[in-house]
Amino acid sequence: MTNDPLLTLALPIALGIIMLGLGMSLTLDDFKRVARYPKPVLIGLGCQILLLPLACFGIALGFELEPALAVGLMLLAASPGGTSANLYSHLAHGDVALNITLTAVNSVIAILTMPIIVNLSLIYFMTADQAIPLQFTKVLQVFVIVLGPVAIGMLLKSKLPNFAQRMEKPVKIMSALFLALIVVLAMVQDWQTLVDYAPVVGAAALLFNLVSMAVGYYVPQLLSLNKRQSIAIGMEIGIHNGTLAIALALSPVLLNNATMAIPAAIYSIIMFFTAALFGLWVNWRHGDELKEEEPEAQVS
Repeated sequence: MTNDPLLTLALPIALGIIMLGLGMSLTLDDFKRVARYPKPVLIGLGCQILLLPLACFGIALGFELEPALAVGLMLLAASPGGTSANLYSHLAHGDVALNITLTAVNSVIAILTMPIIVNLSLIYFMTADQAIPLQFTKVLQVFVIVLGPVAIGMLLKSKLPNFAQRMEKPVKIMSALFLALIVVLAMVQDWQTLVDYAPVVGAAALLFNLVSMAVGYYVPQLLSLNKRQSIAIGMEIGIHNGTLAIALALSPVLLNNATMAIPAAIYSIIMFFTAALFGLWVNWRHGDELKEEEPEAQVS
């Protein structure tokens, strides 16, 4: 894959704007909730960090995905939840405070776990000459590219709350436009592979999405969390930050492989429809129970 100047310039800008928007939606209190309400946060993180990569690995093997596509699906599994999970959780009467806390904490933890999962996936699925593990300097670059804008966004919200509030809508619009641009770039960069593997990759991505939401919804209930918390975790780990996965796959200084971006690009389209259906389903099944639970978003 050639070092396309558009990719070299557009990807860092796009990712920076998206992560800046994430930072402007977070406060230090979102991190402090971990200490106050550890159980739901730890359960959500356990589902995200431990169970999902294992499930994804099984799906990649079961569908016999081409190596680069398998690594791309694992990269998606390692990515944190997307900010859209907060909106979907709110519409589905989930615990939005828990969503925000999980997004905040997992966005930090993922910087450490993603290189581990990706490197193991490269070693397992790719041949010796194909596997180029992420070196420490590249991991550090991801750390700066991702967490730098998040920290700036949080600082702006803390020091200039009125400015941050005015910028919230424009940043969201720009984030959505850049997300669409990145998805299109991912598909155009390796269009033939997309055409050749779309049915099997689409089926694998759909199954992984459904498994993600099922794990996020049912495992917390088995561990005595309430329905609102379970809905929040289901949305959080069902709606992945596909933008981050695509950007890492396409980045000329990181994985530099358009094929690896295809699972995340397809998943990024599927997840919004399934999340909406999931929200409708849980409210149809448990609407009365959800109304009886505390209406205010609590992480308790």
